[in-house]
This record gives sequence, C-alpha cells and structure tokens, in this order.
Amino acid sequence: MCGRYFLQRDPARLAACFGTENPLPNHPPSWNVAPTQDALVVRRHPESGARHLDALRWGLVPRWAKDASGGAKLINARAEGVAEKPSFRDAFARRRCLVPADGFYEWRQEGARKQPYAVALANGEPMALAGLWEGWKQPDGTWLRTYSIITGEANAKQALVHHRMPVILGREDWPAWLGEEPAGPEALLALLRPCPPDWLASWPVAARVGKVAENDAGLLARDPAANPPPELDDPPVY
Repeated sequence: MCGRYFLQRDPARLAACFGTENPLPNHPPSWNVAPTQDALVVRRHPESGARHLDALRWGLVPRWAKDASGGAKLINARAEGVAEKPSFRDAFARRRCLVPADGFYEWRQEGARKQPYAVALANGEPMALAGLWEGWKQPDGTWLRTYSIITGEANAKQALVHHRMPVILGREDWPAWLGEEPAGPEALLALLRPCPPDWLASWPVAARVGKVAENDAGLLARDPAANPPPELDDPPVY
C-alpha cells in the first residue's frame, strides 16, 4: 500500500516538469502527506485538454457515496480489479490523474520492530504516481474533489521492504494515462506494472515519520541507528 509520501518541490517546479497550464495553486511543501489531507494532482481538463495542477483531498469519495466518510478507506486502489471495482471503475474509465511525489514511505519488518524507509527516484526527479480522481457533490452544493493512488506488486528492490508499492509511471506513459492519447482498458491496465528496480533509491529514516504531526525536512535524514541491507541504503541527490 501507500499510506504516506512526501512532496517538497514547489508548484512552479512541478508545473514545469508536468507541463501544466493553469494558475499555480498556493500549496506548501509536505514531508509527511497523510490520508484525508489535500495534496497536488495533475489532471487533464475535459474541455481544453490542457494539464492542470490542483489540490485535491487524498481518499477517493465515489460520486454515488451517501457521505464523504468512506474516503479515508479509499486512499489506495489495487491495480488488480481497478477497472471492475464499483468504487473505482468509473474514475478508471474517465478520471485518471498523476500524483506528483518526491517519494513515499514504507515500513519493513525487521525482527520485532518495523523500520520506516523513504523511497525516491534515484535520479532525483519527481515521481508520477498513477492515480484516480472523483468529484462528489456535498450537501451545501459545492464539489469535493478527491483522489486515490493505485498500487501494484512491488519490483525486486521494493519487495525487500514490502510486497506492494505505488505504480510509478514513466514520462512516455503520461499522455495515455491522462487521456491525451487513445488507449483502451487493456492498454491502460498494462501500464500498471512495477517500475524497473534501478529506478529506485531507498534508505532508512527515523520512526517519528509515523506520526502525522511530524512534518519537516529532517524526516528524510538517514536513521543512523538502522542497519539496512546495502540495497536499501542509497538516498538520491536532490
């Protein structure tokens, strides 16, 4: 699963990377993005076709939901069955998005304790996580826009930490995923594969990342008390 991630780049740098065209949202960096919080998402505007960078709430609320309380349970959508599950199938068909991230956190069972690891792209570039978004009309008539991150099987490197990971899309796959190029369901599902292991850099971080209230750049510092295997001790250079 993907339950925490970090995004420290400012909206201007993200807009340049992802080619978005709308006015920049005023959104602060976060080193500990948690479910039900707002974070930045890249979507294709249905009328202009332009890419937009907007802040949406993490935890998808289906359009048919009676209330928004279930969103916290839908922070992730499993790649297996995403095209059929009622909570996600309409968004998969019509409202796919990219979720920018500088990296994510995952916990590895090490003896009697769980060691958190930060995972980023080895080249220091932002990740484009495969996502879905949805709009839900609130009782007051306004729209709540939410998103979910798609997860799949881990690649060989990430499997040393956890058996699942968020789907990271290569730049060449962005147009099809956003709907800028025609792609049928089978072609879209084929994109939801593990990224190559050599894309990733992983390193142990302090346990305080598990607390939502903790949110500062120090969360990305290597945990000096950890003794990880060599494959999980190679932070990128930003």
